[in-house]
Amino acid sequence: MRKWNVPLLLILLTILFILMLSYPHTAWQAGERGLAIWWDVLFPSLFPFFILSELMLGFGIVHFAGMLMDPLMKPLFRIPGSGGFVAAMSFASGYPVSAKLTAKLREQQLLTREEGERLVAFTTTSDPIFLIGAVAVGFFHNAELAGTLALAHYGSAILVGLLMRFHAKNAAPSPQTSYKRSGFSMRKAIHAMHQARILDGRSLGEMLKQAVTSALSLMTVVGGLVVVFCVLLEVLRVSGMMTILYQGIGQALLAMGLPSQLAEPFVGGTFEVTLGAQAAATVPAGIPLVYKVAAAAFVLSWAGLSVHAQILSILNATDLRYLPFVIARLIHGIFAFVIVFFLWPFTGPDQHPVFQSTLSVWHHPAWSEVPSSLTLCLQIALVLLILSFSFYFIQRTWSNRKGSSHK
Repeated sequence: MRKWNVPLLLILLTILFILMLSYPHTAWQAGERGLAIWWDVLFPSLFPFFILSELMLGFGIVHFAGMLMDPLMKPLFRIPGSGGFVAAMSFASGYPVSAKLTAKLREQQLLTREEGERLVAFTTTSDPIFLIGAVAVGFFHNAELAGTLALAHYGSAILVGLLMRFHAKNAAPSPQTSYKRSGFSMRKAIHAMHQARILDGRSLGEMLKQAVTSALSLMTVVGGLVVVFCVLLEVLRVSGMMTILYQGIGQALLAMGLPSQLAEPFVGGTFEVTLGAQAAATVPAGIPLVYKVAAAAFVLSWAGLSVHAQILSILNATDLRYLPFVIARLIHGIFAFVIVFFLWPFTGPDQHPVFQSTLSVWHHPAWSEVPSSLTLCLQIALVLLILSFSFYFIQRTWSNRKGSSHK
């Protein structure tokens, strides 16, 4: 499979180069738009989390949280408790944070290859700031849609996690922790954190330097990929190639009983999540709103090939495979699309106004939302810890009662 990577990349770059030469002004404007998206949205929402995650790994906080979350994560998702830390960080900050953290855990041998594939498959999600601020409010101009989008997106992610527990079901688990052995023990969690800090051995200055360097390097890769996909999509659009795709996908949607007008958000979202979500909001007014929201939910869950490329660039340094990830993304998108229709009678807005998107996601004040994201991350981690303790308490009570009945 990998032997075809270089030829395919060369073909793609050649096509892109020819199109850029044919439409230089369009390519330049698309590149500027991609840079604006990267700086105003992605950089503030991802950069602090990349640095914070590196520091938390170095200080052993991930090992501390992992030991406490083991009673929840192991039986439900068949991943170590440290996966709970990844889920909290990822749900709060969005893609591709989960891939970065999963790669670091795999590098430190805190999880197996199969556990890493399960983990990155269901923790790759959009951040709430983008989902609510950019999509619901910015694109659809309707904050009431935030609840439906969030429940469909994050709820389907949990379902994917439960489904992925059957991925490589005969594979051996990581030997570091076992919820049956360690239980919910604060003393053992503190000991695990202390041992991890000793094994790391770096000074605070060295740790901070490496965290910033690593975060900047990854953000450069993310920014470059965003610009490339923005330019690619725009030159494909002005050259008329996208029209062919729209027509083909439109016919396929009609065959499935869906409006053909959803072809543009599905095609755009296949490549780039922002453009796909924006296209979903600008589908003609004659299409019921529920279809537009469902299309946006699919795009957010599929994440777009731009995000896939970012994640693949991170996973390429590990032995984690891309195929389980892309299958999980497709399942996530389908689940989110279907869940919107189930939720609509309960969470859909009372009125269906005509929407015309005039805001652009790169004008969203993401820098001011960084403290809210950090607070949300702590809240998610706290909820997971409470669930883990509850799960362990119930399991222990059930075991004691079962043991007493046999006496």
